[in-house]
Amino acid sequence: MSSKLTRLLALVPLAALLSGCNLVLLNPAGDIAAQQRDLLVVSTGLMLLIVIPVIVLTLWFAWRYRQSNTAAKYDPEWHHSTRLEVVIWSAPLAIIIALGALTWVGTHLLDPYRPLTRIDESRPLAADHKPLEIEVVAMDWKWLFIYPEQGIATVNEVAAPVDTPIRFKITATSVMNALAIPALAGMIYAMPGMETKLHAVINQAGVYDGLSGNYSGAGFAGMRFKFHGLDQAGFDAWVAKAKASGNTLGRPEYQTLERPSEREPVRYFGTVDPELYHAILNMCVDSQKMCMDEMMHIDAKGGMGMAGTMNVARLQYDRRRRTSEPDAPGGMFVLASSCTPTDPFGVTRIASADQVTDAN
Repeated sequence: MSSKLTRLLALVPLAALLSGCNLVLLNPAGDIAAQQRDLLVVSTGLMLLIVIPVIVLTLWFAWRYRQSNTAAKYDPEWHHSTRLEVVIWSAPLAIIIALGALTWVGTHLLDPYRPLTRIDESRPLAADHKPLEIEVVAMDWKWLFIYPEQGIATVNEVAAPVDTPIRFKITATSVMNALAIPALAGMIYAMPGMETKLHAVINQAGVYDGLSGNYSGAGFAGMRFKFHGLDQAGFDAWVAKAKASGNTLGRPEYQTLERPSEREPVRYFGTVDPELYHAILNMCVDSQKMCMDEMMHIDAKGGMGMAGTMNVARLQYDRRRRTSEPDAPGGMFVLASSCTPTDPFGVTRIASADQVTDAN
């Protein structure tokens, strides 16, 4: 048996493995993901209009002008053809214009912040169709989903009714992360102290994979969850199941939950502090911390002058320095600074929490 045939036979098991792949990106269950798929396919097709002819002509030129082909015309003095130049430049230019227009329109239509206008390509969204709101928190290394209207929360599991628009509000607790549910929509980043959004809809009932799309540390590989597309009765039953868990998620429970852990099992919370997501977003779950929106409001009003120096102590968000945690050091250190007429460049001192009053 020749070595060439042996190599070809070795590829057969690989082809068999590929036949079992779930090409979710090309066969999504949500309308937003389907539109993204169409944009990808059309863009690839347009680019292939240039790529395939170039490859074919490259091979044809190599064969046509091979050394052994004495019938090919040999013209070493040839250097220009207006007709050929027009073809070479006009075809790619037309493709670039088409791709630019397609990308411009698609980018605006598929803006994740843009509310949905349709359920799918054949059904527009009714004006009175209220979206389901889900607040998402990327943690180390798990996902927290809060349903403010239903008053429940889950860890590493999320569900939504079929053909109901979903409005995700997304943030994170520590490092930058990314929410990815390939069957539903594209990847959206999650950042501490900031909120990103995603509008999407699931059109087919089923269980779909969700994951983290941005490396975030040791437990990144285990940041996976299941997205359940359910009919309305199934979603109501799922909500009732969460409520029946009897677990409560308030600020103390959240501070325990946010400690780094890997491969957390699915958990349900039947009662949730209605202000919890606001506190997470503004980095003030610890009641001793000043919320970011409070500080921004103070700054918008002109600040607090010298008195505002003490606010620096309340803006220390390093969780490793919280005295409430078992591994916290003996004292929480803060940096306080101020400028005086005699020292316009500022006087800075490092003080422990019980010495903050002397920092200025």
